[in-house]
Amino acid sequence: MCASAAAAQRGPQVERLTFGKVKPGITVLLEKRMGLIQHRRVALVTNQAGIDEKGRSDIDLLRADPRAMNAGVRLVALFAPEHGIRGTEDHSNVANEVDATSGLAVHSLYGAQTIAPPDSLLAGVETLIVDLPDIGTRTWTFTGVMLYSLRAAARNHIPILVLDRPNPITGTRSDGPLLDAAIANPNEPAPGKPGKAYALFPVPLRHGMTMGELALMFNERLGIGANLTVVPMENWRRSTWFDETSLKWVRPSPNLPTLTSALLYPALVAFEATNVSVGRGTSDSFQHIGAPWLKAKEMASLLEERALPGVKFVAEQFTPNAPTDGKFPSQSIPGVKIVVTDRDRVNPARVGAALIWAIMQTSKDSLKIRDAAFDDRFGAARVRVALLAGEDPDSVLDRELPAIVAFRESIKPYLLYR
Repeated sequence: MCASAAAAQRGPQVERLTFGKVKPGITVLLEKRMGLIQHRRVALVTNQAGIDEKGRSDIDLLRADPRAMNAGVRLVALFAPEHGIRGTEDHSNVANEVDATSGLAVHSLYGAQTIAPPDSLLAGVETLIVDLPDIGTRTWTFTGVMLYSLRAAARNHIPILVLDRPNPITGTRSDGPLLDAAIANPNEPAPGKPGKAYALFPVPLRHGMTMGELALMFNERLGIGANLTVVPMENWRRSTWFDETSLKWVRPSPNLPTLTSALLYPALVAFEATNVSVGRGTSDSFQHIGAPWLKAKEMASLLEERALPGVKFVAEQFTPNAPTDGKFPSQSIPGVKIVVTDRDRVNPARVGAALIWAIMQTSKDSLKIRDAAFDDRFGAARVRVALLAGEDPDSVLDRELPAIVAFRESIKPYLLYR
C-alpha cells in the first residue's frame, strides 16, 4: 500500500481545540449578510432542523426577526424535502401542507421521488435560500434537493443562498468507495428519466464535506453556473463532532435518532437494498442489523476477531415495531449490535463491508440483494461482486483508497473550514 493510501486508511490526526459556539449560516446571514436579502422576496427550502443556535426556526426568523423586518425581507414561499417540513413523514408522496405559524403553503419536493422547486412556484421569487442538514453521507436526498435547487435557480436567473451547517460526523474523513460515475446521475428527474437524489456524483460514501462545500463543488464541476453564495458557519472546525458544537441535535430524519446512528448510517445504508433489517422501528435504528435467519452469535464472533478500530459487535435480539421498511414487524429477530468505542477511529464503510463478509461466511444462501439499489448506495458493482465472492473486506476497500486520496486533493478549492 502506498504511503498516501495508508494515511487515508488511518485518517488524519484529530485536532482538539476549543473555539466559540458554532453559529450556523442562518445566524451569520442575519448578523452580517443581510444585504444578500434586503428588500427581497425570498423562498426557503428547509425543514425542522433549519434553526439557529437558540433553536429558533428559519421560517420565524425570516418572517418576524426585527433584523429581517427592518431590512424589508418578505418570505413568500416554503419548500420541504423528504420527510416533510417537520421531519416526521417516512413515506413517498409527502403532501403539501400549510405552515401553522406563517400561514404559507409548504410545497413538498418529495413525491414519487425528489424534485426541484418547480419553475412555476419560483415566479416572483428574488432569492432562493436552502438551509438543510447534511449527515456526511453520499446517500442523502437533501443533497439532491440542494443540487436540484441550484439548477432551478440558474434556470430562473435567481440568486441562491446555501446556509451552511455542520457535517455532524466531522469533515476530516472521506471513507468508502466513490460512487461509480457510470451509475451517478446529477440531473433532475424528467419524463422517462428518473432522478437519483441519493446517487448524484462520484464522491466517497462518507464524503467529509458540508452542504455548502458540496454546493460549491457541484456548481463548478457540473457547470451549473448558478449565482450561488454560501453563507458559512462561524467557529466550526473540520474535526468538530456535532455534540461539540453546542447546537441542538434535531433528528434529520425519523430514523436517525442520535449522532451515533448518523455515524453508522454509511455502514448500514446499503442494507436497505437487502432482506436485512437496519433497525427501523427501534429506538436505535442504523446501529444494528438483523433477520430471522441471521446467525448472530457466529457473526459477532467473526467480526470481533477482525478487531475493527473503534467498534465492538454484540449478538442480540431486537423487535422492529411498525418499521417503515416493512421488514419483520413485531418479530423478535436475532441481530448484531454495533457498539462504538472510539468514534474518531471508526471507518463506517469498512464496518459495512465486514458485516456483508460475515453474513456471507455464516448465512450465504439467505442473503438477498437488489443489486442496482445496493450499488447506488455502497457505490460500485465491483465492490459488491468482490464482497459477495468472499474476498477479504479490507482488501476490497484498500483497492478504493487511491481514488479517495485523489478525491480529497480535488476538493481543496471548495473547502471553507480548517
